[in-house]
Amino acid sequence: MLAIRPATEQDFSAILEVQRQAFSEYRDVYEVSAWTTETIDSLKADAQEKHVLVAEADGGVVGSVRFWTVAGVCVIRLLSVAPAHQGRGTAKALLAEIERATMDAHKFYACTMLRTPRNIHLFLRLGYHPETLLPDHYHHLDLICFAKYRP
Repeated sequence: MLAIRPATEQDFSAILEVQRQAFSEYRDVYEVSAWTTETIDSLKADAQEKHVLVAEADGGVVGSVRFWTVAGVCVIRLLSVAPAHQGRGTAKALLAEIERATMDAHKFYACTMLRTPRNIHLFLRLGYHPETLLPDHYHHLDLICFAKYRP
């Protein structure tokens, strides 16, 4: 059974391990070291400014996501699911919880790497629409950004 809840500091090492596993899949396509080598200290600092959710299954953390709202726009970042749990609805459940819990947002905004068809299909299936292409952006990534508006 999958449970979504706010992260605690005790979850941070598991969050970083899931993130490392999830982003390592793309190391031959993009420079992903910013996500695969993040430290506990940087996650602690990030968690002071952002909300962090975890997905738990089988007695451990199998996914996480960070988000914050600025001027009615909920920015979603670092959605990560352990490879062994991908394709089981974990990312969908994390995004649904953000949409449910973030009542002060009229727009949800998330970017993913352009050459990740599985990620792109996830956002499209969940009603997000492509909004922006950011070529050679942050760490030389080609990003595609999606938006979903609250009805």
